[in-house]
Amino acid sequence: METDTITAISTPMGEGAIAIVRLSGPEAVAIAANLFKGKDLNEVDSHTMHYGKIIDPESGEMAEEVMVSVMRAPKTFTREDIVEINCHGGLVSVNRLLEIVLASGARLAEPGEFTKRAFLNGRIDLSQAEAVMDLIRAKTDRAMDVALKQMDGRLSNLIQDLRQKLLETLAHVEVNIDYPEYDDVEEMSHEMMEEKTKEVHEEVTRILETAKQGKILREGLGTAIIGRPNVGKSSLMNALVHENKAIVTEVPGTTRDVIEEYVNVRGVPLRLIDTAGIRETEDIVEKIGVERSRQVLKEADLILFVLNYGDELSEEDKKLFEAIRDMNIIVIVNKMDLEQRLDLDQVKELAGDHPVITTSLIREEGIDQLEQAIGDTFFEGDLDTGDMTYVSNVRHVQLLKQAKQALEDAQNGMEMGVPLDVVQIDVTRTWEILGEIVGDTVHESLIDQLFSQFCLGK
Repeated sequence: METDTITAISTPMGEGAIAIVRLSGPEAVAIAANLFKGKDLNEVDSHTMHYGKIIDPESGEMAEEVMVSVMRAPKTFTREDIVEINCHGGLVSVNRLLEIVLASGARLAEPGEFTKRAFLNGRIDLSQAEAVMDLIRAKTDRAMDVALKQMDGRLSNLIQDLRQKLLETLAHVEVNIDYPEYDDVEEMSHEMMEEKTKEVHEEVTRILETAKQGKILREGLGTAIIGRPNVGKSSLMNALVHENKAIVTEVPGTTRDVIEEYVNVRGVPLRLIDTAGIRETEDIVEKIGVERSRQVLKEADLILFVLNYGDELSEEDKKLFEAIRDMNIIVIVNKMDLEQRLDLDQVKELAGDHPVITTSLIREEGIDQLEQAIGDTFFEGDLDTGDMTYVSNVRHVQLLKQAKQALEDAQNGMEMGVPLDVVQIDVTRTWEILGEIVGDTVHESLIDQLFSQFCLGK
């Protein structure tokens, strides 16, 4: 349990209607009460809000007109006393208020320290704490739904249930080791160990199957738009974003750099990257852009390969087809309003099993079909965020893979006739690995590292 009182600005910096300075700790109410002119905050009921003024102790003058919320432990986010001071949302006003609170005995909070205290005080486990940041960073409604369900404890409950199954099995084996004279106990223990490890292995495998979709919902699909200059790459980006983010001209080579933008395509976030047209060029600036485009190509999860209906397939196009053959590709034949010079049969042959979508971006035609193709490429049918427990955190995925391997080691040991007390080592290791997901068996240095990634004031 922490003993000092922390404070930080909990709203984004900039101009706005209000800003909030939050305090948490044993002296939170006392510090606020000493600064507040209005009702005595030491006497007010918990979870109430009060109008008044903050008085600067140095000058004795009014520093801000505020609304103050008082929330007493344990029914708070951190399970400590919390005070939230709502002031006018200007840079000067909120910073002045923070300085006054700091001068009155509070300490500036570290990044993520409010959520860290919620974890250390037992209000949430580690996976729920990590979901807080996922919720803040969510870029679509579906990503937010997944984060909310994890924050509500869906993944935690599932992991704890699996750990309980393993714990009961381990306890049963301990009985067998302590009382070896009962032969039927040994047989029952072997059957139980085999059954429970199989159950847990199947459940861990099922959770891992959601990892690809969960990662996409959490981080977005790295989507590269590629093609020769002036085929409509920037127009495609603008059509998906519904804004004019990229410069669109009839001059080839206008895009000299990599432009990134997040796009919500039917609930799936695309980290859309508009690249410089890939072609041989002597222009030194354009050449740098082309090299960056090639690097983006290697790192992309999805490639939108744009061709011009009004141009014949060039050798550069064929080389691009060859370079991206084994990647996730959607071929887009743009400018269908022009006279045909492109051999569509040849394009479909080169595309193989990858979808080919025809568009006329100037007429806003074909975007719906493209969005459908993107969904079909990564998700079978509609994405279900209702009953599914999605795992999206890289740390969780790695731990689940380790747990799966440990269970397979245990199962292989039983098949080979290894004594149960030896198999028990792998099962215990699985129990400990799963405990790292929820924070029961995690090292303190890892906790510090995880919470340091949070924003200040959360």
